Amino acid sequence: MNTAGDEYGVGIVGAGNIAAAHVDAIGRTVGARLVGVASRSPAGAAALAAKHGVRAFDSVAALVADPAVDVVAVCTPSGAHLEPALQAVAAGKHVIVEKPLEVSVARAEEIVAAAERAGVAVATIFMSRFADANAFLHRAAAEGRLGRLVQGNAYVPWYRDQAYYDSGAWRGTKALDGGGALMNQAIHQLDLLLWVMGPVAEVVAYAATLAHERIEVEDTLVASLRFESGALGQLSAATSLWPGRAKTLEVYGTDGLAVVSDDVLVEWRNRHDDDAVRRERHRRLERSHGHLVREPPAPVPGVRRLAQGRPALRPWRTRGDRGRGGHRGRLPRGRRGAAREAGAPDLRPPRCAESRRLRPLTGPRAAAPRMRSRPCSRALLTRYDHRASLPS
Repeated sequence: MNTAGDEYGVGIVGAGNIAAAHVDAIGRTVGARLVGVASRSPAGAAALAAKHGVRAFDSVAALVADPAVDVVAVCTPSGAHLEPALQAVAAGKHVIVEKPLEVSVARAEEIVAAAERAGVAVATIFMSRFADANAFLHRAAAEGRLGRLVQGNAYVPWYRDQAYYDSGAWRGTKALDGGGALMNQAIHQLDLLLWVMGPVAEVVAYAATLAHERIEVEDTLVASLRFESGALGQLSAATSLWPGRAKTLEVYGTDGLAVVSDDVLVEWRNRHDDDAVRRERHRRLERSHGHLVREPPAPVPGVRRLAQGRPALRPWRTRGDRGRGGHRGRLPRGRRGAAREAGAPDLRPPRCAESRRLRPLTGPRAAAPRMRSRPCSRALLTRYDHRASLPS
């Protein structure tokens, strides 16, 4: 067991797709190195070990007995986590277990109890907590920036074809997969929902297998939740919704809301944000997208109507502006020059070079029809570019 704290040797149990992801993570982690691989498939272990220049162990017992191994990563099918985890704990090794920890509460608690008795650490993979947007949302909710939490929703509207379930004999089985769309695909979103909203007091749910054959678990699930805090929530998990959409977490409070889509904060609103905060957000956005952002134009005194009493400014909206308050103005054709002479600002939307189709000015004009350029949609980022930076 490593006591100096300078480097940890990691052994992997399993040689499938998720094991390859762990190998990649170990290679990018300071203070960790891959020692070897063990698997029920000797050929799989040998191939993975040869690819990375490490040892292929012929059994889990041999791997956990190696003094160079400090941590064991269990990457077997979900219903086969218990046995290698207990072997690692008995050998005094720390254990990292792929999600879910096990397929039943009893089997999961057996791993935890064994680790506590042995004095070693056990962890399971919930990497979504480390995404900046999710960590920010958890911190904001804990600090009360959203007020009292009212509702939390988690959606995983994904799609997996029949070939996905047919790719492994264990997929879609209760014994080794443990569950379907909820336990395997939506488990990270569910973990985030509980992390932010707190424990659940009551659940009403429906689950069904609607779009796949030869599986024992659900591919569609919806649930209504009541949290211990009194807040309510919704949960939707699916592998049946073609073509699939981004996973989303929504949290609503009495003072604000936050929406995270695919681990990116796409909406953040707080009723107590003052003008100084809004101005600072605009300055941050302008620094990164200065050619696309404009402050709302100030009104020009005295320039309200032009010749024959017709309006000088015609309000217009784009799809992106709909329902967001505020609008920009556009001068009627043929009167822009007169308005500019009177001191009116140019309120036409900014245009981006990539929004034009450029053609060479050679050959017959008929061969190159004129294409009217459209305002670049990125010019609508005047409120706040949530992908550029998180709120302060």
